[in-house]
Amino acid sequence: MRLDKLIEETLHTSRKEMKRLFSKGQVTVDGIKENQQNRNVDSNIHHISAAGIELFTNEVYYLLDKPIGAVTANSDLKYQTVFDCLALKDNQPNLYAVGRLDRDTSGFLLLTSNGQLGYDLLHPVKKVAKVYEAWINEIVTAEDIAKFQEGIIFLDGTHCQPAILEILLLDEQVGHSLVRLTIWEGKFHQVKKMFLACGKKVIALRRIAMGPLRLPENSQPGNYQKLTQTQLALLKPYFR
Repeated sequence: MRLDKLIEETLHTSRKEMKRLFSKGQVTVDGIKENQQNRNVDSNIHHISAAGIELFTNEVYYLLDKPIGAVTANSDLKYQTVFDCLALKDNQPNLYAVGRLDRDTSGFLLLTSNGQLGYDLLHPVKKVAKVYEAWINEIVTAEDIAKFQEGIIFLDGTHCQPAILEILLLDEQVGHSLVRLTIWEGKFHQVKKMFLACGKKVIALRRIAMGPLRLPENSQPGNYQKLTQTQLALLKPYFR
């Protein structure tokens, strides 16, 4: 939550009064005087104080294992949405998804009310890693790994940043490969287009991690959980 908004809502100050608190050094975050009024804060990981009063936020964070078939949208007339996966008590109207997953892609999706955090996690400057596991319809080779490391060029000429491609399993009998891919971008249909540029097709795609957060072991599509204190602490560097 924006620090200035938190102060206004909690202390019921005017904009002028709120700015005066900053100018007098009466606003602190983790015991340090804070001058950045639009800084993103969360009382779960920060100690926030203004005019000697401790302030508390009420942001929520859910880690969803998105099922295949659900769309990353707030509402849809045809398909189940990722928010339909939440219990009614958890499905708050101010939630939004951090990034998108295609309808036929499963896995890691962060749902939160903290819009600023979501923006920062997706910002190219932050270079937040996204990790996928994918089944490919052909045998992935060392040549493919080298191409990904150099930076794939889409069939339309779009250049991708270097990515890390790892082979997890080669099924020579059926000619399929299980791979892990780490990227630092979020282009439209990026993973699928990267393999198409190598003459191969993704037949199943699952995101398993984003930044410092990973899906729990043995997670099942459709499951979700509130972020723990430990997980929130891992996100602290992305608050600004």
